[in-house]
Amino acid sequence: MNGLRIPPGIQVFNSIKNFRQWRRQILLDRQTLGYVPTMGALHRGHLSLVSKAKAACDHVALTIFVNPAQFSPNEDLGTYPRTLQADLDALAQHLDKAAVLVPQVAEMYPSGIEPEVSKQVGAFVEVKGFSHQLEGTTRPHFFRGVATVVSKFLNIVEPEQVFFGQKDAQQCVVIQRMIHDLHFNVKMNICSTVRESDGLAMSSRNTYLTPIQRKYALVLYNALKLMEEMYEKSTKHAPTLIAAATELVNRTQQEAQAECEIKLDYISIASPKDLNEVKGDIADGCIMSGAVYVGKTRLIDNLMVNVNL
Repeated sequence: MNGLRIPPGIQVFNSIKNFRQWRRQILLDRQTLGYVPTMGALHRGHLSLVSKAKAACDHVALTIFVNPAQFSPNEDLGTYPRTLQADLDALAQHLDKAAVLVPQVAEMYPSGIEPEVSKQVGAFVEVKGFSHQLEGTTRPHFFRGVATVVSKFLNIVEPEQVFFGQKDAQQCVVIQRMIHDLHFNVKMNICSTVRESDGLAMSSRNTYLTPIQRKYALVLYNALKLMEEMYEKSTKHAPTLIAAATELVNRTQQEAQAECEIKLDYISIASPKDLNEVKGDIADGCIMSGAVYVGKTRLIDNLMVNVNL
């Protein structure tokens, strides 16, 4: 916090105790609190959630915390963008008042935290049946870390409403189920994905992309849009749609190979109820999603087809 300039109207807390004192006064005043959990590096997607929280509640709180428990040892924990001053300045341009909790890792994980799941000690939260597929296939540690930190923050912040972005669709499903099963007294709002003018989903990791990589970063979105268009016009057969999307990614990979490495992680058409893959024709709505590496940057995206989370 040394050298940090706090904009007018923004209160920054480093300790859970001090934040809870602020939160208690709101409760005593019988006012409501909307909460936006973030890892910082705020972009227009985050700020759209902030705006929705402001419209729905009397007060707005954010957490800015790069959560070690959701990164594996070979992922980008050390290099994940940390831009606290810019985040506070951007927040102040959207709100005349807000509270920001920026806790320390040692306080969030009092039993310590290790990147390797097998070495972690203490209380952790897992949502079985919704965490192993899709993103969980590539990142088996991820949703355990997400569910744990979100449960901690919901307990600390105690908001009336919490706001998440649809871009992380599986995360939304996992958190929905956790809130339901653990009886958190909070309303969860899932808000539409905010995109760049060309369709690229807003993400803090987009800052990793070089100008050449950015040129090819739409490959996943284009593949998902192709599946959506084919679904609407010609076929509802999920394997056929996935094959077409995969072929588009492979073709783009060939076109880009002299300039940029592209690697498909997965393309999925899944049921919104249980996240299981659709094996034949899509009967009702579905989640079309995927992940792709552009250079070393892993991009995710999804489209909701005739369904809302």
